[in-house]
Amino acid sequence: MSRKQHVVRLSRDDRRDLNRLVRTGHRSAWSLQRARILLLADASAEGSAHTDASIAENLGVSTRTVARVRAAWGDQGLGCLTRTPQARPSRTPTFSDGQLLELAAVACTDPPPGFARWSLRMLTDRVIELEIVPTACPETVRKALKKTISNPGDLSAL
Repeated sequence: MSRKQHVVRLSRDDRRDLNRLVRTGHRSAWSLQRARILLLADASAEGSAHTDASIAENLGVSTRTVARVRAAWGDQGLGCLTRTPQARPSRTPTFSDGQLLELAAVACTDPPPGFARWSLRMLTDRVIELEIVPTACPETVRKALKKTISNPGDLSAL
């Protein structure tokens, strides 16, 4: 049997807070599940110190989830019961404001000979050809155009 890397030892106050949290149920299911895991994993004198496998079986989670909660408890204490929001935006946008204007300008020009209008694929190829952006996909171009006024005949946008 392997030795646990993160042993949870709850103080009397922490145990009381977790029990109250689970009993009232006024938190997200994710937070309540983590609280239950901590209560079952408690290795203090008042705790039951179940194994990861028995906790996982009792609560219907994986043993890896139990290990992650133990690790989070070691790092954050009771702070592990709240989710931290992801930084927004998580990645930089493909088109800057200036590039959006250039894209809209290209979309408002006449399409290539033999075509009645721009397709997203042709527009994407043209934007890359003009080196407005190094790479893009048609869906990105569609979303970018949806945010701009790119229809010169639409007077409702004015």
